[in-house]
Amino acid sequence: MVDNVRAYLLIEASAGEGNNVLETVRAMPATVQADRVTGPYDVVAVLESSDLDQLGSIIHDEVQAVPGITRTMSCLRFEA
Repeated sequence: MVDNVRAYLLIEASAGEGNNVLETVRAMPATVQADRVTGPYDVVAVLESSDLDQLGSIIHDEVQAVPGITRTMSCLRFEA
């Protein structure tokens, strides 16, 4: 059984904002890891929370409010 809900968050940032977005997301308590990446996204972050509703609120209210973020895609972890 999974103890926490985990999401892999793919983040697009405005031109020149990738490092600022990365540092802001890294500082969030729910962030387990965040890295700059190549490809269509600028940052990939791993977020954890105790439940799905709380994780949704974190993504909607905190992450998507970060200046410089233009788009996010959330991929939830599940047990196979």
